[in-house]
Amino acid sequence: MARVTRQHLVRRLTPEGWSPRSDRLAVEEPLEIRIGGTSFAVTMRTPGHDIDLVNGYCFAEGIIDAAADIATARYCDGAGPDGLNTYNVIDVALAPGVRSPDAGLQRNVLTSSACGICGSTSIDQVLGRIGSPLPAGPEFAAHLVLKAPDLLREQQKVFAGTGGVHAAGLVTRTGELICVREDVGRHNAVDKVVGWALREQRLPLSESLLVVSGRASFELTQKAATAGIPVLVAVSAPSSLAVELAEQTGLTLAGFVRGDTMNVYTHPERIRA
Repeated sequence: MARVTRQHLVRRLTPEGWSPRSDRLAVEEPLEIRIGGTSFAVTMRTPGHDIDLVNGYCFAEGIIDAAADIATARYCDGAGPDGLNTYNVIDVALAPGVRSPDAGLQRNVLTSSACGICGSTSIDQVLGRIGSPLPAGPEFAAHLVLKAPDLLREQQKVFAGTGGVHAAGLVTRTGELICVREDVGRHNAVDKVVGWALREQRLPLSESLLVVSGRASFELTQKAATAGIPVLVAVSAPSSLAVELAEQTGLTLAGFVRGDTMNVYTHPERIRA
């Protein structure tokens, strides 16, 4: 079973004084992604749904275009001091005919849980991956967009126990939450969602919106547009570059979606009041 949380003894200060207590922490561990036996990237993540994460990561990086482009993705090596598998190394074997990624794409620096795009060589490279702007439509009811963060919050089980992870979810136009993933890295949570959709043969996600528990950064906007998601909903603020990219790619970007208010930064025509 994935090591999603662990207990840690802390000293808690209250008006009554100090007292010992056990606190639940969200687990953060490295995941090394190998392609054809060669180390390609290392990212810090919360264990769980690692195969979804690898699929979503490879799709976002342009290594694969479909789940069938991966022949196998399996845990290997990585034994800890106790001799047990740490499940922190996944080796991806690409399907015959799928070209191995260029050496220039390899991330030689550890990708932290706070960073999703630090290994990309340029923004132009990301824009080239997205290609043509998203097609017009479909429309999403404003009340559904406003409800999306609440639907996500209800399913954030790891956050409820630790307060230490981000979440991403897919909501259909009928208001159904079809996938939720949590991770210490917001970009990992999105990769896990997109990887799930890729393996379920649901891409492009043209009939769903993506809701995220925090801010809307450039890398999240890039991942949403690449997956064909027309609307990105964030509980917090977007960055200036996220807004710029959303405008260029035809993505509807809504931020500060809380209660009965929201700010729509780009392409508001998709949200029906």
